[in-house]
Amino acid sequence: MTWQIVIFILVTSVIARGIFQMLGDKETYDASDGIGETTGNKDVQADAMELTVTDAGKLAVMADGIGKENTGKVCAGLAVREFMEAFSFYKAIHNPEYFFERTMYSIHRNMQKVLEERHGGASVGVILLKEGRLYYAMAGQIKIAMFRKGELIPLSEGQTISVLAQRAYKDGKISRQDTIWSMEDEGVWNYVGKDGFHQMEVCEVPVELKKGDLVVMMTKGIFEEVSYAELEKILASPALTAQEKADRIIRKAEWSNSQDKENGSIMVLLTDGAMRG
Repeated sequence: MTWQIVIFILVTSVIARGIFQMLGDKETYDASDGIGETTGNKDVQADAMELTVTDAGKLAVMADGIGKENTGKVCAGLAVREFMEAFSFYKAIHNPEYFFERTMYSIHRNMQKVLEERHGGASVGVILLKEGRLYYAMAGQIKIAMFRKGELIPLSEGQTISVLAQRAYKDGKISRQDTIWSMEDEGVWNYVGKDGFHQMEVCEVPVELKKGDLVVMMTKGIFEEVSYAELEKILASPALTAQEKADRIIRKAEWSNSQDKENGSIMVLLTDGAMRG
């Protein structure tokens, strides 16, 4: 064997080892999940979302940008990108609530630097699936729900005026009449990037997943245009993949007769075998 052949074999083996190491460390995507979006009747798509699977679990992030022109789009993109970057450093997450809180407040600070004097921000939802459990956090107005045995079960409340009024009523802080007057107000009272942003909604107890569960996360352009009954009917179809279910839900939203349809985004996440470790 000549020295040229020996060198060629050594170089080839080093390159191959490097490629395999890169593939082993690289974040991977679960192609079985469903993702879809629509601009509604708006000129700019200000929703952003991303999904990744690593040794730490499956992370899904969705943001609904708030602000005129491209401000909302920039804020939504920043939120998703920073959550993904923060998650990429973890091989395991032992305290999801701490991860959610630290990352969300870091995003808020960076978003305010970008905004300067402009009005803007983003509703942000994040889901972590790991070791047979579901963890989530949300700021603003993102709907997170679990589909189990034909029923879509809401998990997140949302941070709207109506929800705030209901909480205040339960705590005895406002009257029943004031609560009723506020029930129709779906204005968002808390979101990332807003002056005074101070809290987020976090699942207090992780949800124990069962075989066949789906997790759904969506923005206003979906849950305001597609009823829960219609969502359940599509999600229950055994002949459709998760992606096909997401596509049909998007078409339902686009076929809506509403005159002022918001941007809409949806994630349909599989839970069976989605978590490593």
